[in-house]
Amino acid sequence: MRVVLAGGGTAGHIEPALALADTLRGLDPGIGITCMGTDRGLETRLVPTRGYELELVPAVPLPRAITPQLLTMPGRLAGAVNAAAAVLDRVRADVLVGFGGYVATPAYLAAKRRGVPIVVHEANPRPGLANRLGAKLTDHVFTGHPDCVLAKAEYIGTPLRREIVQLDRLSMGDKARSWFGLQTDRPTLLVFGGSQGARSINQAALAASPALRSAGVQVLHVVGPKNTVEREPPPGDPQYVLLPYLDRMDLAYAAADLALCRSGALTCAELTAVGLPAAYVPLPHGNGEQRINAERIAGGGGGLLIDDADLSPDWIIQNVLPILRDPERVAVMSEAAVRLGRKDADITLARKVLEIAQ
Repeated sequence: MRVVLAGGGTAGHIEPALALADTLRGLDPGIGITCMGTDRGLETRLVPTRGYELELVPAVPLPRAITPQLLTMPGRLAGAVNAAAAVLDRVRADVLVGFGGYVATPAYLAAKRRGVPIVVHEANPRPGLANRLGAKLTDHVFTGHPDCVLAKAEYIGTPLRREIVQLDRLSMGDKARSWFGLQTDRPTLLVFGGSQGARSINQAALAASPALRSAGVQVLHVVGPKNTVEREPPPGDPQYVLLPYLDRMDLAYAAADLALCRSGALTCAELTAVGLPAAYVPLPHGNGEQRINAERIAGGGGGLLIDDADLSPDWIIQNVLPILRDPERVAVMSEAAVRLGRKDADITLARKVLEIAQ
């Protein structure tokens, strides 16, 4: 059996595809898996690192709305569809699974042209153009958010890496803190802004660092590979550990008592799966999907919600610090967060894909 996975751009599209790939290979070690992406996204680094074949097709940015002009397939889109069809032909694909991003639209159209069964997974509450188009071409549509509106869709959650869903934060906490050079007995705040970082979160956390450390809180701060900080906190205890990028987010989750972060679909899915409460700062741009993600968790008691424009060092001191100093409140929020998570989406989707491909 041969499966082609189409998803690219951000980690939010790529990581669920790779989680599915890992699970498919676990269920059937002889399965052939090819990932399809473009040269614009993180897939050029993430896919080869995980040991999967990557085929690139031309990136064709498209409007947010499905228009008659889209269906005429102008030259650039036609070229991308032809390239995607060539990949499907070469690997003799039995099924195409799309997760969104630039590559998904030509992949869906190529699969339809070739008669290859299509599976769509949409992680966000508001689906993008590619997956709205893909959902019109198949009956096999799955979502990672319960409020996502797509015809014929089934809510299953977002596929996550096994090292995330199998993480036992309580038993791994001391080991994870030591791995980062942190003390095992201090409350710990994890700060990160997604795969690329978030400048507003970085600035607010760094400015709040003297108050956090004075209160006995240590910080693990992933600033993002494209971000720099003007001034690092001075060395001392409690520790304030700054990292440009981190591949072992499972260890970061285990080390932390609370997170300060964006609220992308993947971040929210991972934090609820492991039961890590967070103060969510939705991305202020886009179509508002990050706020919808955070509202569901905050409304369920698993986190806080603060607009990007309102985030400040004082807000962190007044709202985040009291939680970190109250272990009982951390435990209650953790239990609320985990009730909102899904840990089996990768297995559910893998079984669906194998059934459809047969």
